Amino acid sequence: MTSISLCLPNTITPEQFLSDYWQKKPLLIKQGLPQLIGMFEPEDILGLAIDEDATARLLTQAASKQEGQPQWQLKKNPLTEADFDNLPEQWSVLVQNLEQWSPELGALWQALDFIPQWQRDDIMVSYAPKGGSVGKHYDDYDVFLAQGFGSRRWQLGKFCDEQTQFVADEPIRLFDDMGEIIFDEILEAGDVLYVPPKLAHFGVAQDDCLTFSFGCRRPNLMQIIDNLADVATNDSALFIPMLLPQAMQASGELKTDSIEAIKTQLLQLLQSERGDTIIRQAVSEVVSKRQYDVLVPEESLTTDEMIAALATGATLEADYSNRLLYTQADNDIVLYANGQRLDDLHETSIALLVRLSNGEHLSLDDMEGIDPDEVMEWLENGWIWMNHPE
Repeated sequence: MTSISLCLPNTITPEQFLSDYWQKKPLLIKQGLPQLIGMFEPEDILGLAIDEDATARLLTQAASKQEGQPQWQLKKNPLTEADFDNLPEQWSVLVQNLEQWSPELGALWQALDFIPQWQRDDIMVSYAPKGGSVGKHYDDYDVFLAQGFGSRRWQLGKFCDEQTQFVADEPIRLFDDMGEIIFDEILEAGDVLYVPPKLAHFGVAQDDCLTFSFGCRRPNLMQIIDNLADVATNDSALFIPMLLPQAMQASGELKTDSIEAIKTQLLQLLQSERGDTIIRQAVSEVVSKRQYDVLVPEESLTTDEMIAALATGATLEADYSNRLLYTQADNDIVLYANGQRLDDLHETSIALLVRLSNGEHLSLDDMEGIDPDEVMEWLENGWIWMNHPE
């Protein structure tokens, strides 16, 4: 089993990265992911982009903006071979959720194990010929831009905010003013550039190139609030009308005192042990949900075939296109997969799923005490995958 080194310079520890760089400033990591070199070629991505199950976008840029017409054109999947005929000089194709198509690529998330896996979004690839770009922009999330093929020049500028002015009437969020350029480097295959949220960046292909974006994202408050209500509907006690003090007042007025009393009871619930349980489950469900639909494998192993493969050196690993995580409170471990709480699990199952969610590779020796058919269900659900020895 080959271990994957952390994607950091030798002079920077994970603790230093998280305290000095994470969501604060960019970092160039030369040869941070050498495993990417040769893993994919442009033809692989162009072929994938036209697969009916792929989440892909084709972005083209006109040489100059015509009056009343956008300079950029965006087409989303389904894409066809005809979409790639007669393209302008500058274009890019982007495919999301590469982990779904390549568990080997997804396993490279282990190089970023200093970031909790519940904050991982997906791996997107951008292919562009020489001169291709997706324009000057910023993201609301952290991203590790890893060069997998060819080279791309990156420029970084100012931190943006809600006041940043975007170019009008374009299909994507772009701007002209990046402010002072603080970084201007060409990344070669294997190099990685960390870009914090809202930092302006602009990449231009120097030749045929593939750039892999390892995106890290947190939930927004609306997602949490929405799921809190869903989880709370299972608590019958919360459907009992509140008791509120009442003073004389005009019959048509909802007084501020009444609103404050309701707010106080709501906050008391959220800060109680019951509230902790509701919040923990709501957050766990949100952050373990997949952003993309699960691909159903065309063929699956039988239980006997799985055991035989493990006996010859195959290992079981978490599938990074899925979301497997756990919470722990008062020594009580609760597992979640793809937005669902996993109940009625045996202690042995819990222990193995925890190890898998933490990035461990399990062999046949680790299967003692568990029904192999249950492990097969994990494979069929997509929570884990089998890595065969080369």
